[in-house]
Amino acid sequence: MKIEVLFPEFCNLFGDAYNMVYLEKTLPEAEFIRTKFSDDVRFTEEKMDLVYMGPMTERMQEQVIRKLMPLKEKIQKAIDDGTVFLFTGNALEIFGDYIENEDGSRVECLGLYRLYAKRNMMHRHNSDFEGEFDGNVIMGFKTQFTMAYTPDESHGLFVKNKGVGLNIKAKYEGIRVNNFFGTYLVGPILVLNPPFTKYILNLMGAGDVKLAFEAENMAAYEQRKKDFAEKVH
Repeated sequence: MKIEVLFPEFCNLFGDAYNMVYLEKTLPEAEFIRTKFSDDVRFTEEKMDLVYMGPMTERMQEQVIRKLMPLKEKIQKAIDDGTVFLFTGNALEIFGDYIENEDGSRVECLGLYRLYAKRNMMHRHNSDFEGEFDGNVIMGFKTQFTMAYTPDESHGLFVKNKGVGLNIKAKYEGIRVNNFFGTYLVGPILVLNPPFTKYILNLMGAGDVKLAFEAENMAAYEQRKKDFAEKVH
């Protein structure tokens, strides 16, 4: 299997680099391609089983957008062809329409799905989240300067049970288009949610592979569900 990790030297906030560390331990025979910002993006030229990008600073977002914009049509084709993407934190905003600053100015994004984000750099939102996906509980943490908005919630990823979705009023957290998964949840999400990790692995074609430290991680997941039930409102 081939897994491309985009710009890990910059897109690595909130411990989310451990999403890929965990997959490496689960898939020791897989090829992990860590594409530096100065490198050519590989997934637009060859088939990848997973493309991952983690959260980054707002300044880095704008640089990533400029780098990927010339590849927009090839990225759209990869999404249409069913390539599995997992973007965490503010990485999901890059494929949306635009990011609006406090002064009303906009950072134009790739426009591959209908979503825009509004920044408020004076107020960071921090919260716990509990939701549902494919019959399982999803848990994670949100720490961001933006809230995101869509015309409707037809591409919502996780059904919100407790916490905040894409915005305060949204019923869903994250976005899914074909096999593209974008979520603000950090933590890292694949470590915190082994059932979701198994879902992604199956989608990638890895089959029902045994997760690294599966018994211990499932026990931690069950305890975390109890903890979240008590503290997430």
